[in-house]
Formats: sequence, structure tokens, C-alpha cells
Amino acid sequence: MKGTRKPQTPKTGRKPAPPAGGKRATLARALSKLGFCSRTQAEALVREGRVTVGGRIVTDTEAWVDLSAAAIAVDGKRVAAQERVYLMLNKPRGLVTTRHDPEGRPTVFDCLKHLDHAHLSPVGRLDKASEGLLLFTNDTEFAQALLDPETHVAKTYHVQMDHKATPDMLDAMVRGVEHDGERLRATQVRAVREGDRNSWVEVVLDEGRNRQIRRMLEAQGIACLRLVRVSIGDVVLGDLEKGAVRALTDEEVAGLRRRIAARRAG
Repeated sequence: MKGTRKPQTPKTGRKPAPPAGGKRATLARALSKLGFCSRTQAEALVREGRVTVGGRIVTDTEAWVDLSAAAIAVDGKRVAAQERVYLMLNKPRGLVTTRHDPEGRPTVFDCLKHLDHAHLSPVGRLDKASEGLLLFTNDTEFAQALLDPETHVAKTYHVQMDHKATPDMLDAMVRGVEHDGERLRATQVRAVREGDRNSWVEVVLDEGRNRQIRRMLEAQGIACLRLVRVSIGDVVLGDLEKGAVRALTDEEVAGLRRRIAARRAG
């Protein structure tokens, strides 16, 4: 009948349930799952009208698609599942952990110039002054699981301080110290070696607060001279040269997955 309007679905603020059957995901998440880009980048692409499904432009980031059947394209190019890539870099000091820096500073991606890194993202960050083990992958779910506070995989750092390590100082870092209204603590801390005026300690974290180790030292009036991440779970930096990149072995990736699963089960 002319003039009859279809009933409107009330807006509840909740995402509609996925259609039954198939391996389904929202459009932005599908692009992320396929390894094309991060979810945030995917949402921007969808809103800009650059993504089509079955030849039709879709601008709804929450539209459901079937990963096994939907023909998804970005800028007219079909998106297929990317081969999963897992890399480790020995990050040199002085590089920022970002793809593009507005100040023109060198970034960690300068070390990956010889690789096709268009869809790779760093797993977490190391600040400009920090060095050592940094992971990269196009497996966004794997990266998110490693960074999730509930499944946080332990990370080990070697830290040079401008003080000699004392038992009280090390105990305080494990018990927890206050810095800018935040309680910061390490899982384990032990002295490694010391010189006349400084010392090296090994610090293990199972959480990832911004500049956490530096802040724990600052709270005790101690300056951090060098900070090197030497392992993530069972993945060890080893003798990889500064600025060098290598692929993780299947065993290393499986080991990280086991640790994630164990933390979730625990």
C-alpha cells in the first residue's frame, strides 16, 4: 500500500547478532582477520567508502560478512587471506615504534625496508631510548592476545642503572612503587652485574604500563641508563645483531600460543 512505511528497528546501541552459518565477522574485523590491516585502519577504509563486498560499496563497519564466501575488495583490489608472518627485530636505540613519524625521526620500519611490510604491525612498543626484542606480525588476533592484560606474556629486560643495586631497591620493585598515582610492580628483579658506579639488573614484567621500568626507577631517585628487552615468553633475542630481523620459528610461535592459552585457562 502506497505510503506504508516499514517498521524501524529500535536503536539499542548493541551490535546486531551475526547471521547463522559460515565463519562470519563484522567488515572491519574481517579485514583485520584477513591480515590486510589493523581493525582501526579497516574502520577508516570502510567509512571512506573504499571497501566493497560483492562489488557493492559498504560503509557500515559493523556489517556482517562471511569470511569464507564474501568477495571483499579495497580500492578495487580483492582482499585474500595473507600468509601469516611473525618476525623479530633487535631494535636499535633512537628509533620510534611507529610506521610514520610526524617529526621525521627514524622508525623501526626503516629496519624492514628490504621486506614487504605493508601489512605488518609491531606487537606493542619500545620507546625511542629502549632497545632489544620487538615482534612484528600481520596476525592481528595473535598480536591482540599477546597485548591483552588478561593473557599478558612475561617480558624480560636487562636494565643499566646509575646506582649500585641494593636488596631494598630490588625488593621495592617487586612489592610495588607509586609513581604519578599509579602502583607499578615487577614480577621478578635480580642483580646481574655491577661496576664502580652503576649496575645491571634483570626485570621481568607480566604487565605493560607506559615506561614502567623507567618510572619504577624514577620513583626511587634512580636514572635508567640503558634498557634492553631480551625475551618475550620463550622467544629470546639471543645474538641477533642490532637492526637485524629474522622470522620466528614455528616452535617459537607455538610456544607463545601455549603461554597465551595457559594464561587464559589460569
